[in-house]
Amino acid sequence: MANAKVLESKKAVVAALEEQLKNAASGVLVDYSGITVEQDTELRNELRKNGVAYNVVKNTMVRRALDESGLSELDGVLHGNTSLATGVEDPIAPIKVLSDFAKKMGDDKFHIKAAFMEGKVLSQNEIAQLATLTSKKDLYAQLVGVLLAPVANLAAVMDAIANKDSEAAAE
Repeated sequence: MANAKVLESKKAVVAALEEQLKNAASGVLVDYSGITVEQDTELRNELRKNGVAYNVVKNTMVRRALDESGLSELDGVLHGNTSLATGVEDPIAPIKVLSDFAKKMGDDKFHIKAAFMEGKVLSQNEIAQLATLTSKKDLYAQLVGVLLAPVANLAAVMDAIANKDSEAAAE
């Protein structure tokens, strides 16, 4: 009976990972050995801010989920300590955040094992190129700034006109 419950629990974990992989626009598998609790907390906060789901995973369970999701090519990287980060809305976010963190930490403590985007396994070169792109969040912030700049100038012009009108009325 206890073994049946354990088996059902494991099946549920695999099903949840499979669902996460199927819904992801992109995903990254990393080796996180050697980072401190504070560094892990910093990483998780940054990923959360960017809408990225992040899980420490058991290799055997994620292997099954990868196989069921059509990403069995990634099985070969599943050794050691593995975590999985997936992004749904911004496919660049998990790659960018984890690449930046890996540079900060150094390859001996934290490194990207593999990544996929829209069902395609990426090469290390493709991962490096995608990490240099601007994220959706940053692009939106730039766009909002560009759109608000003329409005801010218009407000200054309106204030100047209002000041001239009040000066003319006072004379």
